[in-house]
Amino acid sequence: MCKLHEDQLLDTSVIHGDGTTTVAKKGGDKVVAFCDRNCNVIAPFVPAPGNRNESPLLREALPQLTQTARAIGLDLRGTIVSLDGVYDCRANRKAIFNRAMKPNINSNPRGRKTPKRGRKPLFDPAIFDERFRTIERVFAWEDTH
Repeated sequence: MCKLHEDQLLDTSVIHGDGTTTVAKKGGDKVVAFCDRNCNVIAPFVPAPGNRNESPLLREALPQLTQTARAIGLDLRGTIVSLDGVYDCRANRKAIFNRAMKPNINSNPRGRKTPKRGRKPLFDPAIFDERFRTIERVFAWEDTH
C-alpha cells in the first residue's frame, strides 16, 4: 500500500476497471479507467469514439496504467485486475498476464451452446462484486459533477 494523504491509502492489491460514456458525454466518447479498492483513479482515462467496442481499449489502457504506476513507484506485479464480461477475450487476458498481473474477468458465453474447452479461467465472484462499490461508484460520482 502507498500513502496518498494522511487519512487515505492507495490499495492496489485489486484494480477495478471499466468503460463508460458518461465521463465524456459531450462528445459521445467512451473512456476506460482503473481505480483501486478505495475508489482512487490510478490511471488516465483512455478516450475513444463512442461507437468503438470497449474490449480493445483495455489493451491501450494497460500500458498507461503500468507507466503511471511506475512513475509513482508502485509495483503492480501480482495485482488482480477485475473487469466485467465485455473484456473477456484471450488477448485481454494475455495482456494482463504479460504485465505480471492476474485477470479476474467474468466469463462471457456469447451465445455458445456448449462451454469452451480447456481449463477454466480463474474468477473470484467476491472480487467482481466489489467493482460496484469502486469503479461504478467513481463513474456515478463523475456523472453528478
